[in-house]
Amino acid sequence: MISANWPFQPNKFPFYYGWVVLAASTLGILCSVPGQTMGLAVFTDTFVDVLRLQRTEISIAFLLGTIASSFLLSKAGKYFDLWGARIMIPVASVFLSISVVFISLLDKIISILEVSSLISFVLITLGYFGARLFGQGILTSCSRNVLLVWFERQRGLVIGIRNLFVTFGFATAPMVIGNSISLWGWRETLWILAALSGICFFLISVLFIRDNPESCGLNIDGIECAEFDETNRLVPGKTLKQTRKSPVFWMYTLSMSMSALFGTALVFHIVSIFHEAGRESTEALEYFFPAAILATSTNFISSYLSDRISLKPFLITMLTAMCIGAIGFINLERHWGYWLLIAGFGASSGLWSLLSNLTFIRFFGTAHLGEISGFSSSINVFGSAIGPAVFSLGNDIFGSYAAPAKICLIILILLLATAIFLKQDESSSDATENS
Repeated sequence: MISANWPFQPNKFPFYYGWVVLAASTLGILCSVPGQTMGLAVFTDTFVDVLRLQRTEISIAFLLGTIASSFLLSKAGKYFDLWGARIMIPVASVFLSISVVFISLLDKIISILEVSSLISFVLITLGYFGARLFGQGILTSCSRNVLLVWFERQRGLVIGIRNLFVTFGFATAPMVIGNSISLWGWRETLWILAALSGICFFLISVLFIRDNPESCGLNIDGIECAEFDETNRLVPGKTLKQTRKSPVFWMYTLSMSMSALFGTALVFHIVSIFHEAGRESTEALEYFFPAAILATSTNFISSYLSDRISLKPFLITMLTAMCIGAIGFINLERHWGYWLLIAGFGASSGLWSLLSNLTFIRFFGTAHLGEISGFSSSINVFGSAIGPAVFSLGNDIFGSYAAPAKICLIILILLLATAIFLKQDESSSDATENS
């Protein structure tokens, strides 16, 4: 293990070192872009051309790679608990970089080996698997979790600060990547992304990431010893086995997974969805800016408030917003439907970011945070993977995207009713039970 005092001592900093971890955590999530849907989707047309595969085949490869990666996230979370962020984050960034370089060379590999279209399909599936596992999965999850153990009193606030940059970065990533492709080419753009992750951020993470304040001789929140007592220290909490028996865990996980399924489907098919509603492609692209502004604002405000109130109101609000967005989706041909879509999905996206960060440490503690959040993330990733396929299939069967949207609305209403009446205790009886 690398010493927490190498190459410098965090407890000698003139300010609390948790703020350095905040910066590194933010960069880690931003560097996961080449493994995120919005980062990979920009290259879809290119892959169709250079790999000589049909768009449907590329979509299926993306689906299979994503689903396969989801099954390993819980295991990766367990290693996070054992080895810590200082090992897992640099390793994930390197393997993400390798996966991206592999994808960038696929056309050359296929050309040299003169392989069949089936082998090409298998190779791009492997590329997607690596990028999704190490990008959207491990690097994102580990970068998110490492910050949580450095703050308690201001945890919501620091998450809000981080998400301001992450939301902006994710919202602008497709445009930046698209411009880079135009200037330097698709392969060179992938190499740039690989270098940012595997070299630049690798060095940053090795130098600045630390597992927790205790390993550095610090107290959580930077509290002085005189102010610190055992009541300030986070209690280990529950194991994954115990957590899976909790209705609260499944309530939050299924709600966030439903949001991921619906939201990913909307983004994936947005041009086609808007065309079905009689709207132009430009309107589909214009949707993202006000939705991103609303998501960022909602996340920052809710993060600030989360330090003062329980998570239940945020869960109820997120599900309500999703219902509003679904109603807007179904009535997109109407002017008010368009704005309901923006309001619902924008607000729910901001609240999803909050809940995905805070839920599991609030209810189930820190000792098995990586494994618990990894298991939940695997279900979320699975939902995001099947979402586009579910809506595409629904459109094929029923002749409209509105049909699967109506089914989603019914499920969301049922989840909302459950969330309202389900007891959600964040007290010691739930969150501080020792494993």
